Amino acid sequence: MAYDPNIRASDADRDRAASLLREHHAAGRLTPEEFSERLDRAFAAKTVGEIDSLLRDLPGIDLYRLPDAQLTRQPRQSQPRRHGNAWRAAWGSWISCALLFFVIWALAGRGYPWPLWIVGPWGAILLGRWVTGTHPQGSQRRLDSSTGQDPGQLPRGDEDLPGRPGA
Repeated sequence: MAYDPNIRASDADRDRAASLLREHHAAGRLTPEEFSERLDRAFAAKTVGEIDSLLRDLPGIDLYRLPDAQLTRQPRQSQPRRHGNAWRAAWGSWISCALLFFVIWALAGRGYPWPLWIVGPWGAILLGRWVTGTHPQGSQRRLDSSTGQDPGQLPRGDEDLPGRPGA
């Protein structure tokens, strides 16, 4: 099918034009005033020709392009962490709930220490899982001895990706 600038534009066409305009504005090719004016015109466009005229003086950008191989990340030089953010969240939840339960217990008159029945077993389970290396969400997450990385985690750098130099 040949390109026809008089074909009606779809919402997806307008959204893609808006995304392209945002990228050009972020790159400094459009002033805020130009960006605002073109964005208004993009959403009011009725044909693909009107949308094309908004982008005609701007270089083409592929919004779905993957980063170039030259933009590779450097591998981390630090020691792998055995306990990460998930453990911080699990222990933080335990401490927050423990404090809340003990405050309620103290405000209620300090009778029988019922919060220990909640906080104690929960803390023991967390401690046991933390010591054995079980992930807080339940799966066994051990670090791969050859890479020092969680086997279920994405590679840290392009050197681990197939088809890249050093793979």
